[in-house]
Amino acid sequence: MRRDDSSTPFLAALTTAPTAEVAKRLVRTLVERRLVACGTVLPGAVSTYWWQGAVTEEQEVVVVLKTTAARWAALAAALPALHPYEVPELVALPVVGGYRPYLEWLRAATGVARPAAARRARRAGRKRKE
Repeated sequence: MRRDDSSTPFLAALTTAPTAEVAKRLVRTLVERRLVACGTVLPGAVSTYWWQGAVTEEQEVVVVLKTTAARWAALAAALPALHPYEVPELVALPVVGGYRPYLEWLRAATGVARPAAARRARRAGRKRKE
């Protein structure tokens, strides 16, 4: 895959949560729904940002969500309803490379069929119908 290819099938999405407990519940729900393969909870962050006309500084927990482009729209739709923040952070970064067995696991864990496997299954289905 070329580095300038924006059509990567894999994404690392970032969000934040107010506490590790909230972050863990959020990740568990997203994994159970197969919207992400994995979520890594990283406590100890300090975020500084503009909110309601003032600069604010808060302790937060960073959450790294590993998912696929095929699951992005569903993740982006689901996360705000599950999140306690009025405007939750959710950004996606393309994964431009990775350890192939891990990426295959990520694809399988989110319920996304490999393109070649899907083509083989369609061909096999056509052969059986003949």
